[in-house]
Amino acid sequence: MSGRSLFSSPEGIQKAKRALIRYCLTQKALAHELEVTRQPIGKFFTGKPVDRNLFVQICDKLDLEWEEIVAELASEPEVNQDNSIDIDAIVQTVRQKIKPSIQERCGTMRVLDMTQPIRLNDIYTSVNILEKITGQQRLGINELLQECTNEDFDRFTLARITEKRIPGLKAVEKYPKLMILGKPGAGKTTFLKYLAIQCIGGEFQAECVPIFVTLKNFAEAANKPGLLQHITEEAINPIPSIGDILTYGKALVLLDGLDEVREEDNSRILREIREFCDRFPNNHFVMTCRIAAREYTFEKFTEVEVADFDDEQILNFTNKWFKDKAVKPETFIKRLEENNRIKQLAAIPLLLTLLCLAFEESGDFPANRSELYKEGLNTLLKKWDAKRGIQRDQIYKKLSVQRKEDLLSKMALTTFEGSDYFFKQKVAEQYITEYIRNLPAANTDEEALQLDSEEVLRSIEHHHGLVVARAKGIYSFSHLTFHEYFTAREFVVVRQSSEEALQNLVSHITEKRWREVFLLAVGMSPNADWLLLLIKDKIDAIVAEDDNLQNLLMWSSEKSLSVDAQYKKVIIRAFYLAFAVRGQIISLSSSYLVLSLTFLYRVIFNELPISEDFIHKNFTHIEQNYNNQNYISLSLIETIGNYMQGNDFEDDEYFESDYSIAVLALTHKTKQALLELRKQLPITNDAKILNKWWKANHLSWTEKFKAVMIQYYNNITPEWQFSVQQKELFNQYYYANQLLISCLRSDCYVSLEVRQQIEDTLLLPIAEIKQRQQQS
Repeated sequence: MSGRSLFSSPEGIQKAKRALIRYCLTQKALAHELEVTRQPIGKFFTGKPVDRNLFVQICDKLDLEWEEIVAELASEPEVNQDNSIDIDAIVQTVRQKIKPSIQERCGTMRVLDMTQPIRLNDIYTSVNILEKITGQQRLGINELLQECTNEDFDRFTLARITEKRIPGLKAVEKYPKLMILGKPGAGKTTFLKYLAIQCIGGEFQAECVPIFVTLKNFAEAANKPGLLQHITEEAINPIPSIGDILTYGKALVLLDGLDEVREEDNSRILREIREFCDRFPNNHFVMTCRIAAREYTFEKFTEVEVADFDDEQILNFTNKWFKDKAVKPETFIKRLEENNRIKQLAAIPLLLTLLCLAFEESGDFPANRSELYKEGLNTLLKKWDAKRGIQRDQIYKKLSVQRKEDLLSKMALTTFEGSDYFFKQKVAEQYITEYIRNLPAANTDEEALQLDSEEVLRSIEHHHGLVVARAKGIYSFSHLTFHEYFTAREFVVVRQSSEEALQNLVSHITEKRWREVFLLAVGMSPNADWLLLLIKDKIDAIVAEDDNLQNLLMWSSEKSLSVDAQYKKVIIRAFYLAFAVRGQIISLSSSYLVLSLTFLYRVIFNELPISEDFIHKNFTHIEQNYNNQNYISLSLIETIGNYMQGNDFEDDEYFESDYSIAVLALTHKTKQALLELRKQLPITNDAKILNKWWKANHLSWTEKFKAVMIQYYNNITPEWQFSVQQKELFNQYYYANQLLISCLRSDCYVSLEVRQQIEDTLLLPIAEIKQRQQQS
């Protein structure tokens, strides 16, 4: 037997029915266990043709020998073996005739706001395929979260897929009938176009004729032709010999966009595709469709999923996009690596294209990221379909785009507050039910509302890809970025920045996972004055009731007044605070500048003719040899200093300037000791002399230098003692102030008066803040 389909004999059907009874199964239960629809099971029990592999699986499940159940193989259309037909010659003739058409239809692409089309081969990035559909995995929420915690969730990308990937071309070679599923903008159409171009160019399946069919166009064609007629007359221009190509199995049939077919055309198009595949089974078929579109069933097709872009694919796409342009790909990638939330979006090819377009305009991403995310959401919610003239069926007629955004905002805040990054389908449907029941003319029947909520959830996943299935019955927002954006939107847009809403938001100021929500809320606020003042008050309240920490803030304020310098007082307050808590409160890291090296560069070596190479080579060990007590984290000083000066420096660039604030704290005695050490150095650029001197004197010289620095560290500040609770409070205060400054730097709209008020009172004790308020 060599056929592709089998069907049951009358005797076999009776045996199978008895087996169902024996195992207490129904046809529906059998379909569920085999993870197929009821349709092929019904065919099996009525003697109709069933895919060979599934036929054998059904028999195995019922503990039956399939040879005893089968009647005979369903015959395949016979191929006319007329030796007078040279099919290979016909293939080459047809390929030559359709090559211009294929190149015209599939050789370029133009999406979003591109000003002109670009050649597909100039931008195409290889697609990877997941052989297991993500949303069909049998995983629990705990399994999905097993590699992350709430505190480090920013390192966990919701779009991350750990399933094994295979190259797209390999998947097409492996499966003769392939259904490629994917989220909106995942690159499904681009991949099919690439297959057509590779085939017609002789790079892939050169012995076949590529046939590219846009199913939307086929469905809406005048007079509703059959698929073969449409292909013959429209897809590749009238070529009678296409029938021979299909009959001999020499076609690569590419069917694009099954999800784009209108509801009223759906049944007809599905029937046409099935009949066409049954009539010409020996050809190679590839079809694309969005995930969660409809419950399509193509028994002989293998379903796979387009994987999100990984880092290598993002890099390849970027290199091609920015080739020979003013903006260099290295610049784009560097900024992408520095913005983890933006990088998450780059995993979707459509959104990566949007990012490239935005970056190309100004050479950077917008400082106000909420505007960038809003544009990305508009692309997914309406622009992507509108640009291609696709009208989606609106499952719930009263649910406009804005109401979908409002619904997603409510869902986002509720789940984000509970740290529910993944949530069960029933929970999501309940959120939807509670929202749509309040819409005008909403259905009051609870069962009908439940059915509506199921359709709305599927519609949001299918149409927009903003909420997606991560496993069977488990959903999440497609990106943590969008989860955070909609959470912020609920406070600012839906609840219109009411006092209650903003008070709720600022209550999370010390929780690090809320950082992006704050930045987005400030960025999308028409006027962020009130929100920023609430944040400032909340930060001051963190340490307001602790006398020891208030004394620390008072001391740093007084010290700042004693220094006559060009710096704003808040920068000097930050400097003294960093010294006071070194090694006790602030987490220390060798990635921050050691003040010892500041003195080496700015006091001892300043203006001496000693090469930097010699300094780096011979004095770096001084930094390495200090124990952690001699390190201080300068990140708060750096953050405040850069903000006040309007700079956007790297971590230590501010302290490498000629105006290093560390020198301000030098006493006369310390300065004299450092100058004495300076005098002992040979004033020469001669490497031999320097190395000779260093070999003879480095041990004694560095010991003297270390002794001076230790005395400097010990004399600059009193010995502060903090309890565990005080350390935790100051850590929260320290972090929250950094976040506040980041908000001020985020290109938000804030009045000059409020900005100045916040700047002037940063890091001040409560008593002094109140005093200033009374004076103003």
